[in-house]
Amino acid sequence: MNANRPIWPFTRPVILATLVIISFVALSNSLVGCSSGRSVARVFTSIDVGFSRAHEKSADFQRFRDVYNEYASDDGGRTQQLKHFSDAFNRIRTDYVHQTDDQKLLTAAITGIQNMQGHPGALPSASVAEAALDSMTGTLDPHSSYLNPEEFKESQVVTSGEFGGLGIEINMDRELKLIRIIAPIADTPAYRAGLKAGDLITHVDGDPIRGMGLRGAVRRLRGKKGTDVQLSIQREGNGTFDVVITRAIIQIQPVKWRVEGDVGVVRVTHFISSSDHALERALQEIRSRTNNRVRGLVLDLRNNPGGLLNQSVAVADAFLEQGEIVSVRNRAGDTRGFSANRGDLSGGLPMVVLINRGSASASEIVAGALQDHRRAIVMGAQSFGKGSVQTIAPLDWDGALRLTTALYYLPSGRTIQGAGVSPDIHIMGGSANAKTGRESDLPNALNARTKGGGKQARHHLPAKNCPAAGKDAKDKVLGCAVMLLRSGSEANFLALMGEQKRL
Repeated sequence: MNANRPIWPFTRPVILATLVIISFVALSNSLVGCSSGRSVARVFTSIDVGFSRAHEKSADFQRFRDVYNEYASDDGGRTQQLKHFSDAFNRIRTDYVHQTDDQKLLTAAITGIQNMQGHPGALPSASVAEAALDSMTGTLDPHSSYLNPEEFKESQVVTSGEFGGLGIEINMDRELKLIRIIAPIADTPAYRAGLKAGDLITHVDGDPIRGMGLRGAVRRLRGKKGTDVQLSIQREGNGTFDVVITRAIIQIQPVKWRVEGDVGVVRVTHFISSSDHALERALQEIRSRTNNRVRGLVLDLRNNPGGLLNQSVAVADAFLEQGEIVSVRNRAGDTRGFSANRGDLSGGLPMVVLINRGSASASEIVAGALQDHRRAIVMGAQSFGKGSVQTIAPLDWDGALRLTTALYYLPSGRTIQGAGVSPDIHIMGGSANAKTGRESDLPNALNARTKGGGKQARHHLPAKNCPAAGKDAKDKVLGCAVMLLRSGSEANFLALMGEQKRL
């Protein structure tokens, strides 16, 4: 398979691999993956819609049906909405990455209905079904959810790299019932307003986040370009403060580049549909700018939350001549691998890859693959640890399920789920290390059920000993990466740093 081509059109299940990315035009995890099934072919083609309805005769489903009929109005769509729920429920039972508990799922669905505001028997059937689906998928893992028709449509827009909003990636802290910022997107209103990874949003326009839920909060946060929204921010060590942000159209520039003397620096911020082409252009510009006199290349994946799986494969492939990049495995053990094509776009330049806690999913695939193939030295801090893939599966009406269906594995056979990628050289105290939690800290985070990680940092160096680099001449981690490439070898770099022992 050509890694530079999309795996599926958006009208079919789309393969992606990311941290939860919520845009403020849409409630959208751009985190999707392979659809699980009974064979490798079915895993990567489409999901059948003709499911058995044997489960509808169970006592647990009958209990759900009774509650549903009690709350949903007889508005002409009640029977159809119940059928929609049944289809979604069965998809979860058959395609989720781990075997599910029917009773637990249906009990959660019932709870979601009973927690609705309004009079039983007078609630729109579509709203009742949506509440049930929201609550049921909320018992799975942090990256599985139901997308209503509007959210499904907008989830496809986000992966194109242009959407409206504030420019932050968020998830719901289910324990605190607050919105946690994973990372602000560079050069967006949120970034310019000074929001940081790890910040908690407690209020929107003076109204508390608690009680809104993620979907309700997103509806309050999004709005027309040019309108203002006031956020109350809780930041560790800084207490709570308010900030007013003007909404804008967010255009993601997936790849940025610069030259640090004789070293090229390529920063990949997101893995969207144009990332591979943008990377190729960046490498061409660097060669042109330096008259092909480049000593080495830094691939900066810090605070990159992920994106399309096929794009992570394409970016890794750009620097590899052969070998497996990543494989995806469902609960049945069906596996699909993605391998490199011949041709290193960098011409074999020495490489350093930068990662930190904000590096997740697709970015971890790239870092881990280049590390396993010894193509690059990985430097920075341990990554986020999201090693699951999700499928956005259109349902037989306008909504969709975002469902975790598989885990991905690096060339060495390790999975980073819950563990992350450990750098070869750990830079301690780097200012660019995002102070966020990791995948394993999220409620209901998946257990990989296999040995992951496997690699530990070979060396630990304090950031204060690194020279500064970057546009503001304050990036110590980048400075160490540039210094390593100019030194000619890892051994020379460590000697210059005065680091003799392996820790």
